[in-house]
Amino acid sequence: MLVTVRAELADAGADELRAAGDRRAHDLIVAALAEVAPDDAILSEEATDDGDRLDHERVWIVDPLDGTREFSEPPRTDWAVHVALAIEGTPVAGAVALAALDLTLATDSPPPLPARAPGPPRLLVSRTRPPAEAAVLRDALGGELVPMGSAGAKAMAVARGEADIYAHSGGQYEWDSAAPVAVALAMGLHATRLDGATLAYNRADPYLPDLLICRPEYARPVLEALGA
Repeated sequence: MLVTVRAELADAGADELRAAGDRRAHDLIVAALAEVAPDDAILSEEATDDGDRLDHERVWIVDPLDGTREFSEPPRTDWAVHVALAIEGTPVAGAVALAALDLTLATDSPPPLPARAPGPPRLLVSRTRPPAEAAVLRDALGGELVPMGSAGAKAMAVARGEADIYAHSGGQYEWDSAAPVAVALAMGLHATRLDGATLAYNRADPYLPDLLICRPEYARPVLEALGA
């Protein structure tokens, strides 16, 4: 659907394209969830949070369009759609759709983790806001920084063997990481906060600013380098 939106609004400005993508993806996902799981709560980036979800054990956490900047810059492919189910705060199921690549990674049929490519560790960072931790890890591990768009695209790049480490701090919310974390854990990747703490969801304040997703062999070196 989002690929179609891009095509339909090929002559539109970036703001119009982003708004249309967010709105139409949100409406489609929420309608589908209401049909298959009418008793569950939903936390979506594109909806007002009235706090009702806090009284539910089962909460769907949705980012209808993660990486609106990249979505509005065709032909970029580093944007994603996130849908996750958290039960009692734990993301137990999820899917990340890389729609521009016609690829979805999900917990119901997680692909095997590819073998690591030779060379220095590849650390994914934001195109526009690389965190200070990235430079620390690059120097400590002898790695190289790889800029990329959305959180989902970066997390799935690790899952697909295109990178080794995604360490982020600042500016994220539960909908940015819930689905990527569910998929990463299902594939055997390491996924925690930057201090090694378990990621918890459906909290009163959905701000969840830091995240580490990496190949399991890098978990200890990364956490030690960050002082965890």
